[in-house]
Amino acid sequence: MQIYKDLSNPASKEFEQLLNSQFTKTANLEEGKIITGTVNKVTNNFVFLEVPGLKSEPILDINELKSMGMLDKAKVGEKISVLLERLEDKKGEVLVSASKAQKIQGWEKLVEAYEKNEPIMGKITGRVKGGCIVEHIDTGSLMFLPGSQISDKPLKDISHLMNEPQKFALIKLDKVRGNACVSRKEIISSFKKEDKIKIVEKFKLGDIIKGAEVKGYSSFGCFFSVNGELDVLVHLQEISYSRVNHPDEVFTIGEKHDLLVISVDKEKLQVGCSIKQLSPDPFENIKNYELNKSYKVKVVKLMDFGAFCELEKGLSTLLHTSELSWTKKNLSAKKIFNVGDEIDCVITEIDKEKRRVAISHRLTTENPFEVFEKKYPVGSEVEGEVISKNEYSLFLKIDNLDIDAFLHCNDLTYLNDGEKKLAEYKIGDKLNVKVLEVKAAEQKVRVGFRQTQPDPFSWFNDKKVKETITVKIISTDNKGLIVRPEGCEMDFAIKKSAIAINMADARPARFTGGERIDCAIQELDLDNRKVVLSIKLLEEIERKVALDTYGSEASGKNLPFSSLSDDLEKKKKEEE
Repeated sequence: MQIYKDLSNPASKEFEQLLNSQFTKTANLEEGKIITGTVNKVTNNFVFLEVPGLKSEPILDINELKSMGMLDKAKVGEKISVLLERLEDKKGEVLVSASKAQKIQGWEKLVEAYEKNEPIMGKITGRVKGGCIVEHIDTGSLMFLPGSQISDKPLKDISHLMNEPQKFALIKLDKVRGNACVSRKEIISSFKKEDKIKIVEKFKLGDIIKGAEVKGYSSFGCFFSVNGELDVLVHLQEISYSRVNHPDEVFTIGEKHDLLVISVDKEKLQVGCSIKQLSPDPFENIKNYELNKSYKVKVVKLMDFGAFCELEKGLSTLLHTSELSWTKKNLSAKKIFNVGDEIDCVITEIDKEKRRVAISHRLTTENPFEVFEKKYPVGSEVEGEVISKNEYSLFLKIDNLDIDAFLHCNDLTYLNDGEKKLAEYKIGDKLNVKVLEVKAAEQKVRVGFRQTQPDPFSWFNDKKVKETITVKIISTDNKGLIVRPEGCEMDFAIKKSAIAINMADARPARFTGGERIDCAIQELDLDNRKVVLSIKLLEEIERKVALDTYGSEASGKNLPFSSLSDDLEKKKKEEE
């Protein structure tokens, strides 16, 4: 090895310069930085780059350039920006990426545009769920365009916007995830806003807009187009002095109306208008009408809950379903009236603060329940015809009155088989009934059939408590006995606890049915038609009589007999 001691000669200086330049180039190359390489060789699969300062040539897969749309760069001498990922991997090769470099460069431009609030150029390349994908023209970065940000009005078809270069506003950047969100609507609105400010400034309170065209409806009002340059709103309450549930009740798309400007909001760029304020308030004429008087009204709209009527043009009232008829519940106004009909109604309410007038159609006729009460007071008998029935009652029509008298199955018979008796009747049968109750305010009439028949309970009229009667056992169950007194048509129950004094004998199963036994009347209430029968009570009565006759079980041996049981046994032997 030759050692150069003299560094002043030209050859030594040239070597020193070359060595320093090489170290400088190497020092500028750091992993994670974007560098520029020159294509010096291209094969079928790879592109070889020359980057001064690197130990070996970086290699790019040609498919990476194809996916990026940069295949035209795969030519000797072309410059390509790449990300230096590794200066040397396990194999000693340099790792670079053109796609990552492009993404980083694109993101830096997006961040710069976002911070300066500048629009960017892009094109819509495809549709995804919830919106579209936009490609940044300068860098190829992909961004998300929400469906709500495509335009300032709904678009059914966006095919004319696909792949067309246009401006977008950056509305959101996620630097951590590297996501970008853009808006086309904001760009459009910014241009329109300048024009809209000039248009809105033309309007003043009190101005009358001639011939505005109905453009659309909503639940809260109607939109009108003014000369095709501004949409104004007429709120639901400003459409008419009459009640309006929805604008489609009054307007048709394409109609033209004059509007009065009642509000101008220069910040929100909104103009509010009114139609009803262009005409006098018809409610001021309510002073010409009186409560509880009948007037002719015109049906203008039919609803499920009633009908809207007019006392005069613009002065509307509500005829509720409950005020249509005295007797028919949930009657629909649509079944008895037509729009345009003129009917008699009575004014029942005038509320000037709420601007509300209520009317009644049924008050123009006499209350049939009051007519019934006058003609058939409680206690009178009348003939009725069965017009309907249900599981527990009959409904009778009496005379030609529009009233259904209620007859419960318990009022069909005095016996205990009211539901069985109910099954014997059919629609069209006629019954002579007694009026039991009339409540005109509650629209209720109750009648009874059994009240016109002899009461089998009168069998007890000459009976009294603790009296002994003979009954026949009709049936038995776990609760006790069902018995019928001889000579009476009614059945009564004797509870299990009232069968015998001795609990062991208080068994309904001792009886099979059909036996005749004696029992006592424990309770008797003629007014409430209540009787309680007891075999146990009869045993107690007979025992007391026996004790009173033959002595007391508690008496001592100093009596003529030592005990009641001994005397009874002695008497029995004498009789034999």
